[in-house]
Amino acid sequence: MISRREARRAAVFVLYQWDVTGTPLGSLYEGDVDDYTRALSEAVAEHAGTLDARITAASDEWPADRLGAVERNVLRVALEELDADEVPPDVVLDEAVTLAKR
Repeated sequence: MISRREARRAAVFVLYQWDVTGTPLGSLYEGDVDDYTRALSEAVAEHAGTLDARITAASDEWPADRLGAVERNVLRVALEELDADEVPPDVVLDEAVTLAKR
């Protein structure tokens, strides 16, 4: 089992590949995938349209599709975790900033 931080990072990596290539998410997993990574990735992929609409609505004349794929997926992961309400908001935001910096 990996840490939640590592699981988020893995989810962003898989989602980046999915976003850029259009390859089905299930075929992008390599080896044993952590349950949290898989659940988070699949939830983000399922809600990507709604998440992107929220990102676009919150930005000034900068739609989600103009963001870089990494940045877009970091924001998607953060929004998905905030919606799930399982992780304290301060932790979600700190993790998103840390991922974006990496």
